[in-house]
Amino acid sequence: MQVNDYTPLYTQLGFTISNDALMTEAFTHRSVLNEKQRSSRKHNERLEFLGDAVLELVTTEFLYHRYPDAPEGEMTNYRSSVVNRLHLAAVARTLGLGDYLILSRGERASGGAEKDYLLANVVEAFIGAIYLSKGMMIARDFIHQWVLSNIDDIIDQGLHIDAKSHFQELAQAHVSVTPHYEVLQEEGLDHEKIFTVGAYLNEQQVGTGTGNSKKTAQISAAEDALTRRAHWLEG
Repeated sequence: MQVNDYTPLYTQLGFTISNDALMTEAFTHRSVLNEKQRSSRKHNERLEFLGDAVLELVTTEFLYHRYPDAPEGEMTNYRSSVVNRLHLAAVARTLGLGDYLILSRGERASGGAEKDYLLANVVEAFIGAIYLSKGMMIARDFIHQWVLSNIDDIIDQGLHIDAKSHFQELAQAHVSVTPHYEVLQEEGLDHEKIFTVGAYLNEQQVGTGTGNSKKTAQISAAEDALTRRAHWLEG
């Protein structure tokens, strides 16, 4: 079994989590259980569920106080922009969380430690572990520092606008094309499928996204297309 040394991560964060079993759970992907066929080992989906709720609450509270004149719908868009898959994956890469992921050999060989959806999920699971081990105050500080620190830049760049709508508006305005989406790959069992979707302008693929539904994969693909917009706007 993979044993992680979290010292570099703790040094970066400025605090430690002494519960080794909790940390192992936070970084263990379900694929390990399938490979080892050891149901007694815990994977991180329960912590991910908890961390998602903590992240949403802290983000909502932050936005409520930070933007006192913003209406509900606008704050919802702000929140979506910082809890979406691409942004959380970027947070994971900044912290190097992918280095600690415990994956099956097959998942690791397929580049699992760099997949946006796995990285985003592990951020949420790690937040869940912080909450259980250190309490809400430390979890809130972590989210403020690592997830919400660039909220002003996100809003200034218009990244808080619904990704599919924003992508469509730009594409229609600049290249006179309405985007469409195609499923490129389906992985996993029926109850835990992961979809890979391409975003297209005519025949040109301009973005790729993954998700546990076609809808979330399309949103991820639109977000990816927006990060690459200089390429297709000029192309």
